Amino acid sequence: MNPKKKFYEAAAETLIKNLDKRGMEAYYVDNGEEALKMALRFVTPGSSVSWGGSMSINEIGLIPALKASDCVVLDRTVPKTDEEKKEFFSKVAVCDYYFMSTNALTMGGELVNIDGNGNRVASLIFGPSNVIVIAGMNKVTDNLEAAIARARNTAAPMNTIRLDKNTPCTQVGRCCNCMSADCICNQFVVTRRSAPAGRIKIILVGEELGY
Repeated sequence: MNPKKKFYEAAAETLIKNLDKRGMEAYYVDNGEEALKMALRFVTPGSSVSWGGSMSINEIGLIPALKASDCVVLDRTVPKTDEEKKEFFSKVAVCDYYFMSTNALTMGGELVNIDGNGNRVASLIFGPSNVIVIAGMNKVTDNLEAAIARARNTAAPMNTIRLDKNTPCTQVGRCCNCMSADCICNQFVVTRRSAPAGRIKIILVGEELGY
């Protein structure tokens, strides 16, 4: 067996146990294709679904698969005006399934996320009946300090570049703790438990996904 795959499997086994202690259902799959199949098994015909900005869910092909399903899809790219966005996010707040990734997670089972306008972490915290987090094993860190460092110095600068923002981190490749108008590091959220238990479900993927 590929040593990296063996390592990921062993780490995932430990992580799943720790997530379970925190009320989060967790599963391990070998690759993105299997992650997509599992993600789609959660949703039921007629249920409402939406998602947060995430390279991981894009990389596994989740969005076109949801659009081709029998679900009521709330597409975050559709609303354009402030009024349309307000109405849209009010629907997302009560949707059945919300898909996202996480910027980092600890071996102890904590999720760490940084957000710009807060809609993604808001849905993680409260609202949708089920939150499905899809995370490559590259996002797993030893502890909370390392997870916050990963979110700030890896995920945030890469996403800032992707979004074509004018911030210092796009130039130096590391967080500069800036107060730039384009800063996307406005909300720092640590999720240590799921309440109610089982609301947050984690699909761990044995390959690198996202930033």
